Amino acid sequence: MKVLVTGGTGFTGKALVRRLLQAGHQVVALDNKEGHKTRELREWGAEVVIGSVTDAAVVRRCLQGVEVVHHLAAAFRELDVPNRYYWEVNVGGTRNVLEAAQAAGVRKVIYCSTCGVHGNVERPPADEDAPIRPADYYQRTKYEAEPVAIEYFRKGLPTVILRPAAIYGPGDPERFFLIFRRVARGVFPMFGNGRTLYHPLYIDNLVDAFLLAMEPGRGDGRTYLIADQEYVAIEDLVRRVACALGVSVRIRHYPLWPLLVAGHVCEKACRPFRIAPPIFPRRVDWYRQNRAFSIERAKRELGYQPAVGLDEGLRRTAEWYRLEGLLPG
Repeated sequence: MKVLVTGGTGFTGKALVRRLLQAGHQVVALDNKEGHKTRELREWGAEVVIGSVTDAAVVRRCLQGVEVVHHLAAAFRELDVPNRYYWEVNVGGTRNVLEAAQAAGVRKVIYCSTCGVHGNVERPPADEDAPIRPADYYQRTKYEAEPVAIEYFRKGLPTVILRPAAIYGPGDPERFFLIFRRVARGVFPMFGNGRTLYHPLYIDNLVDAFLLAMEPGRGDGRTYLIADQEYVAIEDLVRRVACALGVSVRIRHYPLWPLLVAGHVCEKACRPFRIAPPIFPRRVDWYRQNRAFSIERAKRELGYQPAVGLDEGLRRTAEWYRLEGLLPG
């Protein structure tokens, strides 16, 4: 069938577009920037439209003949933009997609939210009904779009909401790369006690969940946390990355509070110059906020089963980093 993927050049979007094409679907990818990633999608056989989900006319054009929409496009860590920009893209853009999808007779929309809407998980593992405590404007606006999806479900448009955990895997040189790079150097600075919980999500497992949610009647009107089978303490994760790389690592512990202060100062100092800060509060949160979730609802209702375990996922990711020349062989 014909499928629209918004945010099609992102890490998750590209992986999803590729799998959909491999499954024989016709894919339209909407993204706001032209570049080597859009050229790659076209080479694979996808139709690429350049534009924003905030442009209702562009969204309507993309939806001609589309049966299923995967809505992944979002504002995330944008430099030198007002907070309202996040609302315009993450909430207003979602409403544009849902409104146009309903008018076009689309049979299902899958909205990609984030596990970050739960903030720090005080009683792990959290399920979908755990308290909502977004820690920043990105997480807040991603959650504010969820009731919009439910609103359109009640109007007759089947919708499913997925809240992915910490996505990683081959194809993404950013999310886990700092962990791998530090481990490869042989010494890892651990701020705090290292017992904070973290829940990885291998990219292929997440794509499996998107494909399962496409099935007619499956998960309609429901919200699902999507993650790997196990969550781990961050110090354990570091040691397992070392195993994946086949190296030894020494973990040195430091107090957390100086890093927390540095994150806020660095972010504010870099913002006027539109420079990506090397340290920022969301990165510091990795050392201090628990992320641990139950995936039982997704397993029970979507048929989700994370096929790639953590150690295998880390091994594949390490291999990709080395093949790309991002880490020494």
